[in-house]
Order: sequence, then C-alpha cells, then structure tokens
Amino acid sequence: MSSEKSPDSDIKKKLIIIAGPTAVGKSECAVALAEKIGGAVISADSMQVYRGMDIGTAKITPEEMQGVEHFGIDILDPEENYDVTEFVKMAHAALDKIYSEGKVPILCGGTGFYIQALAYDIDFGEEKVDYDYRKKLSDFAETNGNEALHEKLSEVDPESAKAIPSGNVKRVIRALEYYKNHGEKISSHNLEEHQKKSPYDLRFFVLTDERQKLYDRIDARVDKMMEAGFLSEARRIYDLLGDRDCTAAKAIGYRELFSYFKGECTLETAVSKIKQDTRHFAKRQLTWFRRYPEVIWIDRGTYPKTSEIVDFMADQF
Repeated sequence: MSSEKSPDSDIKKKLIIIAGPTAVGKSECAVALAEKIGGAVISADSMQVYRGMDIGTAKITPEEMQGVEHFGIDILDPEENYDVTEFVKMAHAALDKIYSEGKVPILCGGTGFYIQALAYDIDFGEEKVDYDYRKKLSDFAETNGNEALHEKLSEVDPESAKAIPSGNVKRVIRALEYYKNHGEKISSHNLEEHQKKSPYDLRFFVLTDERQKLYDRIDARVDKMMEAGFLSEARRIYDLLGDRDCTAAKAIGYRELFSYFKGECTLETAVSKIKQDTRHFAKRQLTWFRRYPEVIWIDRGTYPKTSEIVDFMADQF
C-alpha cells in the first residue's frame, strides 16, 4: 500500500498489525520485528490486560519482551470490565506516544473486533455498556439454552443470526445489545463500518498454519500451562471474582476451570474443554480475518522460522 496524503497534506502514519489464531507465534514475531525496525507493541488481546492472569492468557513475560516497549498488558485488575471502547482509548494514547518517539507501532493480538476498531477508526462515540442487560441475556442463555438466545437474535437481525453461531454467546449478546441501544441491526452497522478505509499506512499481517499443526500446538500449550501452575492461578482468580459476571471470568481456560471449582465437572473434563474451546476460538479468529482483502497471509509452513517471517514483513515496506 502506498502512502496517501490526507486533505491536510499529512502523510499517513504507519501501523503494522500482526494477527492470527492463538498459539501461532504472534508475540515472538512482534518483538523481533520491533527490534528490527524500531517499533513498539500494542497488545490487541482482551484478556492480557488483567494483572495476575499470566499463565492462562499465555502472557508475554518481561524477559520475552527483550526491552521492547509494550502497551495494553497488566493495566487492570480482574474485577474491572474491559471492552472495545476502553481498548481504543488505550491504543490511541499508546499510538500518540509511539509516534512522538519516532517509532513504528505494531498492533499484535488475536481479538479481531479490537483490531478492526483501531485499524479502521470505528467511532463508538460515548456509548455505555449495559452490563445489566448483558447479564439478563447471559442468564437467559444459561436457563433456556444458547439456541433460545440465538432465536431472539434471529427475530430482530436474521443476517447476524446467520453469521454468528449459537455457541458464540458473547457475540450474540453483543448483537442483541446493539439492537436494543440503537434500534438498528448490528449487521447493517457492520456493513457500513467494513466499507471504511484505514486512516493509516497499514500492513495487516495474519499468521496461519496447517490446521492440525495449529491444533496440536494448542493442545501442547494447554498441557504446559497446567504443568506451569495454571490450576493454582485460576483458583486464585476464582476466589477473587466469585460469581461476578465480569469480562475476566469469561476468559477461555479460566471459565472451564471455574466449572471444576464449582464441582460441575472433573479436572480432566475441564482441561479437555479448554483445549476444545481454544481450538474453536482459533477457527473463529481465522474466519474473522478472512473478511479483509488487504490481509497479507503468512503461512508458517512456508516460513517456519521467526527470522524468516520478520524479514518477509520488513520487505513489505
């Protein structure tokens, strides 16, 4: 993508995105690229914002950062809620600082909605999240089943209902909440937003791999998490949150172990469910990123070494 000039004759500022499914190696690539081109990393992960949730979110460690400045990690306590509006505020402040230092921002993570919001400058205005309504819908799904909740969405926004599987309760609730707040289908809103052009000189990289290799890495990562003490970490978060309906409690890995702590399943079942839910999440992540024609796909089968990926990325400028 060549740089264009805005009406104010300012050259578009560079923004690099390194996205992709969980366990594909995004963080390592982001650090290596930042070292090569003089960059800083903004996390686009909805759960790594929480302090103390380290093992279960595969959070990058200070040692792994190798001195590269990171934003959006360890900025909230688990009791606090976090959403796309808060992310955009954080990310814009980080961008201002990174640009002022003459560095290149690298947005790294797998939360597609967050990436879309920042990269395409989606305006969320001053809209407030209706946590009471979200809890009401969540309780309805628990009592009546996900399909019943999905049917509610079908009645008001059939296009979204076709696009969002009933098992993705979070997105179903978000779509219903949007309709309640605006009297407009979120599918119509998303169509308008998807047609927006990025205000940045954008390089949108998505890492991928052969599906079975990716799933094997996910399973191995979960096993390593358990060996590293994830059970104790999750227990501490569970004791802290109790039955609160907050963002952190919905994190993959933690929510499955919470069910174990409540006596609803065995530990073996919980771990198996973590692997299954993570694999399903990875599949949804890839589906989300396929909607963008400007994405530059990088297959780890073709570029198995991080250094090869970083060299390829750097050549795109």
